[in-house]
Amino acid sequence: MGLYLFRLPDVGEGVAEAEIGAWYVKAGDVVQEDAPLVDMLTDKASVEITSPVTGTVLAIHGETGDFAPVGSVLVELDVAGYGEAASAGAAKPEALPEPAEKPVPTASKPAPLAAPATRHRANEMGVPLSSVIGTGPEGRVLPEDLDAYAEPEIAPVTSDGVTEVRIVGLRRKIAEKMQASKRNIPHFAYVEEFDMTNLEALRKELNEARSANQPKLTLLPFFMQAVVKLRPEFPNVNARYDDEAGILRTYDAVHIGIATQTANGLVVPVVRHIESLDIWGCARELARVTQAARDGTASRETLSGSTITLTSLGTLGGIAATPVINAPEVAILGPNKLVERPVVKDGQVVIRTLMNLSSSFDHRIIDGFDAASYVQRLKRLIEKPALLFIP
Repeated sequence: MGLYLFRLPDVGEGVAEAEIGAWYVKAGDVVQEDAPLVDMLTDKASVEITSPVTGTVLAIHGETGDFAPVGSVLVELDVAGYGEAASAGAAKPEALPEPAEKPVPTASKPAPLAAPATRHRANEMGVPLSSVIGTGPEGRVLPEDLDAYAEPEIAPVTSDGVTEVRIVGLRRKIAEKMQASKRNIPHFAYVEEFDMTNLEALRKELNEARSANQPKLTLLPFFMQAVVKLRPEFPNVNARYDDEAGILRTYDAVHIGIATQTANGLVVPVVRHIESLDIWGCARELARVTQAARDGTASRETLSGSTITLTSLGTLGGIAATPVINAPEVAILGPNKLVERPVVKDGQVVIRTLMNLSSSFDHRIIDGFDAASYVQRLKRLIEKPALLFIP
């Protein structure tokens, strides 16, 4: 028998550390090769780490919510036939002290059965799947099993009417990213009223005429097309700013992030190369990436690389908002809800469908005049939607 030190492998380009999302093993468990050990969370994704060997777990390092640097020891294993202490990616690691009491080996439970979306949700909730009683076929853990487990088991600690809730997982990632954006980026907001009457009429006609294999059009695909139209005239809006290097990178390609609310928090999947998509392609890709974000199956690539972001609360959109820029981007656009109001047009009072567009810009890169000019050009395209279809 020999001591095998399993270290956290590289879990993504540029990732120096990862957060422990959920452990699947404990001291004393016997694990098989390729069995899941732990889920690690990065800024972009949840990664299931599996065991490269068969052995008995002597010790695990870190608790849920702790951060582990790449290369640090995660698990100590007793491996039959392993002559020297070794670790993943290291020939001769430093020796670690023996555990005070060597645990008695016990047969570990097989990895719990769960759909990828359920597993991802459990990670973000901080719920170890091995602790959840599955009610699905062959003991599969279902989403409702997570809800049933979380209600009684993950009750926050309370004392004298004060509730303390530890912020971990995706919620902590969101908090850190929003804090960094507000702290580092001098935001300024700009709100403009759009007359959506013509676009809504066009959207209705297109939806009624669409074929069976074409997706239903919402407002966002029209805004996506408008952003592409404006890129040549306003290249600095479709950009990312490296504040440490002091470099602004503008892009010919338009990759739009779509702020998406999921059961566990806000994520921003990306629709890539809008410039190569028509209105139907935008709608199709929009539906695909947002659904992947909601069910937890979005890839790391899908959750990164945006050059500008759209955020919309739909019918909850309110009158106006001050959206937070998705760093390192320099602009974010937020359509609000549609309302019908009486307006004066050509000397007559008529009912029109109106909507406010809320936007935020990075004042280090975009001056107020340029931001206002951009939004006014965007307004013209949206209010006269036929212009969107002119090459």
